[in-house]
Amino acid sequence: MYTRILHWPPATFIVTEPPENNMNAIKRKDKINFRIFAPDIYHLPMELFYSADMTGDICHLGPEESAHCIKVLRHRAGDIISVIDGHGTLYTCRITSDNPKEAEAIITGKTENWGGHPYILHMAVCPTKNIDRYEWFAEKACEIGLDELTPIIGEHSERRILKAERMQKILTSASKQSLKGAIPALNEPVRVKDFILMHGAKDTLRLIAYCFEDENIPRRSIKEVLSSFSGTEIIVMIGPEGDFSKEEAQAALENGFIPVHLGASRLRTETAALTAVEAAYFRYM
Repeated sequence: MYTRILHWPPATFIVTEPPENNMNAIKRKDKINFRIFAPDIYHLPMELFYSADMTGDICHLGPEESAHCIKVLRHRAGDIISVIDGHGTLYTCRITSDNPKEAEAIITGKTENWGGHPYILHMAVCPTKNIDRYEWFAEKACEIGLDELTPIIGEHSERRILKAERMQKILTSASKQSLKGAIPALNEPVRVKDFILMHGAKDTLRLIAYCFEDENIPRRSIKEVLSSFSGTEIIVMIGPEGDFSKEEAQAALENGFIPVHLGASRLRTETAALTAVEAAYFRYM
């Protein structure tokens, strides 16, 4: 093995690689190792781990995160890693135990509200018949900016059951991939009318998107409504493939929800939900 230094502003790379004439190393397909030295502005964690178990100044990684950290990425005691707690804080930790089943690290620093956004978005979306589409929406919404997700069951819903554990893993992975310290809260499924009653009295911008027109209360563009809103807490309801029933829409309007549309195109449930997430994102960008 030999080492060479490469200068590529704004970083310096120290590269360790097998000698060109070492056929044994080439046959083994030895990995090329990189160490990067750059100014603080370029120091973003390339590997993020999640832990819900922070005791004092000790961070405990769960079995899956420990295996990924120690077995897959080959971290060892003394290595510095970055860990999120799912509530918005990024911790800098030094590994003290490289047990692949239960790694431990001491916390050396933390950054609160890491990767956060200046609004609170709660999406209440009916699950799609094809669950892959709903999981795709949850992943992409988390990457853009989502704080809470409630699966709602409408009168026209074709799917009423979700695998919460799988959905939680998708949200956790998306949060890490998009460099966010917070993982969106995933609530239990609830009937549309029950959700409306639960949130009817909240001092929040409450929106409901449906396809049909009501002559008495015409729908407004979601862009227009968000632009005129000076607060930060938003709830958006998106219906199933068969849309909300007129009774559900009426119940929402009676409880303070504002009817909105998402443009001229007819959108699938998951596309409509993601469009609403993007509208909120660009409103506060």
